Amino acid sequence: MTARLAIRGDLLDFTAEPAWGETESSAVRWRPGHWLLVEDGRIVSVQAEAPGPEWPREDHAGRLVLPGFVDTHVHSPQLDVIASYGSELLDWLNTYTFPAERRYADPQVAAEGAALFLDALLASGTTAAVVFPTVHKVSADALFAAAAERGMRVIAGKVLMDRHAPDGLRDDVEQAEADCRALIDRWHGRDRLAYAVTVRFAPTSTPEQLAMAGRLCAEDPTLYMQTHVAENRDEVRWVRELFPEARSYLDVYARAGLLHPRSVLAHGIWLDDADRAALRDSGAQIAHSPSSNLFLGSGLFGWRAAEAAGAAVSMASDVGGGTSLSMLRTLADAYKVQAMAGERLTAWKALHAATRGAAQALGLGHEIGSLEPGRHADLAVWDWAVGPVARQRLDVAQSLHEQVFAWMTLGDERNLAAAYVAGRISHRRA
Repeated sequence: MTARLAIRGDLLDFTAEPAWGETESSAVRWRPGHWLLVEDGRIVSVQAEAPGPEWPREDHAGRLVLPGFVDTHVHSPQLDVIASYGSELLDWLNTYTFPAERRYADPQVAAEGAALFLDALLASGTTAAVVFPTVHKVSADALFAAAAERGMRVIAGKVLMDRHAPDGLRDDVEQAEADCRALIDRWHGRDRLAYAVTVRFAPTSTPEQLAMAGRLCAEDPTLYMQTHVAENRDEVRWVRELFPEARSYLDVYARAGLLHPRSVLAHGIWLDDADRAALRDSGAQIAHSPSSNLFLGSGLFGWRAAEAAGAAVSMASDVGGGTSLSMLRTLADAYKVQAMAGERLTAWKALHAATRGAAQALGLGHEIGSLEPGRHADLAVWDWAVGPVARQRLDVAQSLHEQVFAWMTLGDERNLAAAYVAGRISHRRA
């Protein structure tokens, strides 16, 4: 039988990318009190009038309905180290992250961790993500299996690290390639899953392993690639020592054939104009991770400079360096980062980078990120305000942007009433 559902609420999404600084934008599509009709997991129409009795209904009148958030960079095993005290990036990896990730060699730990992580994403209104598991093949298998069970759009891959990592977290080129190929054969293109060749970061891969990663990408252009770049100044100096032949940190990846339209590079704080031009020319994107950048003291991302160069920017929580899976908290931190750089990030620009903009940068704009007919019904339903302070702020807001900006700044996962994946309820607030 055809599965149908009609959802009513205040519908907000984007038809184009909002211009920087515009609080009144024609790119914003605002349809308050409308019905979203879903059939067999996809949006079929949006209408003001109530549907007929043949449509089961969920009435969220007075609530905000958005596409589910797309988190373009997050680490599934790092819930154990979120909110760890007192380190910059390289110390933080050695002190907290690597010991936590070593546990994921255990299949039970990997399975339980993947389930906890994905359910936590859904409870934050995030319905699609680009994810780092660990170096262990079993951790990627567990993550893909849990995502398939939930029907989620997840892009992930076994992490590659064959040097400068502790025992239990290093692979070798030959075995890593075999593991990648087995995972690609099993998961890439199955359900709503895709494989990402996953280089931890340049210092933890030998040139031989980077070359192997590049070969995988060249053989199948439908594969994604994910890694970190230019997050921290000490890291940048280390890369310069390890790869003296490269013009820059980003150039290490370019030389290995790892810059292409499906490349997702986290952070990108310490880039120059030539790097930004290389991002533009390759079609690669930067996954901006403001909460993590603030928490680890890594620096302030130059969003306007990246955009001016034509480089794509999407939004990422980067948990566990980031301090919350909530994209609302992440967007609020993005505003603060830009304010420190003398810029003002509108709610429209921020939300676009976490919905339609992220989907398009991943080549998935036809599937997710907006409330268009034909898209998967990956949706999040939000209360505008939770608590007396937020309710008072909402009551005095004068414009739609002011209302949405207050919700974005004061809200978090407690505002989420429900989340749907392909039209199926995946989280409902107790």
